[in-house]
Amino acid sequence: MIDPKDLRELLIAHARARESVTYAEALGAFGYRFSRPKMRALCVILGDVDAHARGLGEPDMAVLVVRQSDGLPGQGWWVAGGAEGYKGPWEGPDARRHVAKLQTRVFDYWAGR
Repeated sequence: MIDPKDLRELLIAHARARESVTYAEALGAFGYRFSRPKMRALCVILGDVDAHARGLGEPDMAVLVVRQSDGLPGQGWWVAGGAEGYKGPWEGPDARRHVAKLQTRVFDYWAGR
């Protein structure tokens, strides 16, 4: 579907621009329309991208991919452990603060690279 290397490059570009990307935008960048099956496939590839990043000592980047409706990662990200031990609600102000903290880590990492 999407080459993990290409998805990684897309996420790095967004990180350098200090911006998140919606699931629909990420799929659209590779010529796909948003659908639940495509989104689930994207999430699997995001897991591969993050595993590769961890192997290089880089921060996980899946936190940059968010829902259009509220700017937060989807349930799968929270369940898969992307939240790094966060135990609060997956929506609302506490979730936003936590996601913003993790996104800032990614933005700062890629700012000068």
